[in-house]
Amino acid sequence: MLQVSIEKATHYDLPLFAEMEQVDGTSEFISQYSLDEHHRKFNEPQITYLRITNAGAIVGFFILALEPDGTSVEFRRIVVSDKGNGIGQVAIRQMEEFCKDELGRSRIWLDVLETNYIGRHIYDKLGYQQFGEQESQGERLLLCEKQIH
Repeated sequence: MLQVSIEKATHYDLPLFAEMEQVDGTSEFISQYSLDEHHRKFNEPQITYLRITNAGAIVGFFILALEPDGTSVEFRRIVVSDKGNGIGQVAIRQMEEFCKDELGRSRIWLDVLETNYIGRHIYDKLGYQQFGEQESQGERLLLCEKQIH
């Protein structure tokens, strides 16, 4: 049984997060940060790191970025080390509540590689809708959003 929760991360979590990004099944779908980059991002006031736990163990993380419009959050990254059992979906729902309740935001947006079929399926299943696309390093990114109330 899943016992998933999210909470604000600390800078002590960052080495583990940097390791999680290197794993096959993750590394090909994200722009990996060095540990120094994670520390720089962590200290930016508009960036929020959340750790994902299951039964008390850290199994992943989110990076969120507050947009200057005052209503939107960029869902910049999710990494889950224990894939295929629903942890990510439960955590995304909790992250949406966090964005609404703790950050006071009503819109979440993200980009996902066109070739990330699993991610796209999950975002679609959770109600994210494509609103655009762009190119990045020769790959097509789909831009998706969700209104949260």
